[in-house]
Amino acid sequence: MSRPAVVLLSGGLDSATVLAIAREAGYACHALSLDYGQRHSAELAAAARVARSLGAVEHRVIRLGLGDIGGSALTDASIAVPEHPTEGIPVTYVPARNTVMLALALAWAEVLGARDIFIGVNAIDYSGYPDCRPEFIEAFERMANLATRAGVEGARLAIHAPLQTLSKADIIRRGAALGVDYAQTVSCYQADAAGLACGRCDSCRLRREGFPAAGIPDPTRYASGTD
Repeated sequence: MSRPAVVLLSGGLDSATVLAIAREAGYACHALSLDYGQRHSAELAAAARVARSLGAVEHRVIRLGLGDIGGSALTDASIAVPEHPTEGIPVTYVPARNTVMLALALAWAEVLGARDIFIGVNAIDYSGYPDCRPEFIEAFERMANLATRAGVEGARLAIHAPLQTLSKADIIRRGAALGVDYAQTVSCYQADAAGLACGRCDSCRLRREGFPAAGIPDPTRYASGTD
């Protein structure tokens, strides 16, 4: 039987590619999405589509109250999503999001008897989030092996971030070669209920630049009036 793995699946371009990579590597993929109060909730419907199309064993959605904490343009409607590049860590950074998501993935992995967790963080074409850096992933993996029964009993847990050193164009090429249908994904920070992208936020910018650089047509559905 295939080894089980937990794959964090947002419904965006990167996480869909990671799910395809984990599947190609022979893992039985248990996809995990987080409904954390994000304004772009259309990505959760996208995650369900991607999980089905890429053959996840199951797909679960855990609801969190990060919107109750706020502090990010993605969880607080009173903070505007930037539509131009900004200096430093942008207001779309969600405090502790990847830490919380990985912790929940870790808990499910222990229940499943899985030793592998996949996450689609990237440190090349990304928005500068501190919890996407290789140092964070390495530190979390060390913590996971200290804090869990599996780790203490010698069943080492591994956090896989296969996109970490790839450009957006490289990610798209890799996913396309593995059969990812990027038309099913939603990356926009302020996508509407139908999943139409704004075409202006940082996530849209990276995606719009990535497809031409990869030499692949952009299948993204943009809202009318998008430049």
